[in-house]
Amino acid sequence: MEIKVVMGQRLLRANEEVAQKVRERLARSACLMVNLISSPGAGKTTLLEATLKRLKDRWRIGVIEGDVYTVRDAARIAHLEVPVVQINTAGVCHLNASMVTKALEELGEGPFDLIFVENVGNLVCPAEFDLGEDAKVALLSVTEGVDKPAKYPLVFEQAQLVLITKGDLIPYLEFDLGEVEKDVHRLNPEVPIIVTSAKTGEGLEAWCQWLEERLRQKKEAASVTA
Repeated sequence: MEIKVVMGQRLLRANEEVAQKVRERLARSACLMVNLISSPGAGKTTLLEATLKRLKDRWRIGVIEGDVYTVRDAARIAHLEVPVVQINTAGVCHLNASMVTKALEELGEGPFDLIFVENVGNLVCPAEFDLGEDAKVALLSVTEGVDKPAKYPLVFEQAQLVLITKGDLIPYLEFDLGEVEKDVHRLNPEVPIIVTSAKTGEGLEAWCQWLEERLRQKKEAASVTA
């Protein structure tokens, strides 16, 4: 009996094949790629700016910016003199591995130690598409409330790290951090959670240490297989 594959399954399978090629390419160059996923307005670009200021003099960093139409986020990153490529999806709610492949070509060989992908603001579609990244990092702003992990579980299930952003606003909001941590760990028991604030610097050192440890692990793995 013939088994028919629906279009969505074929699309995801084709994407996974391209993502695997991206992963192999990054492994050869010992470059760590981190996929930042959040709702619109959660503070991805602001956190990324603060992160780049701390790390750009220690590591060779590139950025891939995903947005539906504008280049505003890429312009903010370029102002920090960090190589950046903008992907405009023209209405598509996520990046895919083919888009990232083209962006990597535009970034050039670098060589890069670390590449950030700022995905399109969305907690649903970006979780479904593998980009060949080493880690998905889910961002949740305290201004969004506590129910996002329960309502959009896939991204929190897949995340290697969860960042709570705009942590300086917690005293002014009805945001129960304990409830969020409980919901996240119900989905992903071992995932670390870091409360951050790009404004005060809270949590940024821990976030950067997490990145650098992952980067060192990748370089060590590459040296073993070389």
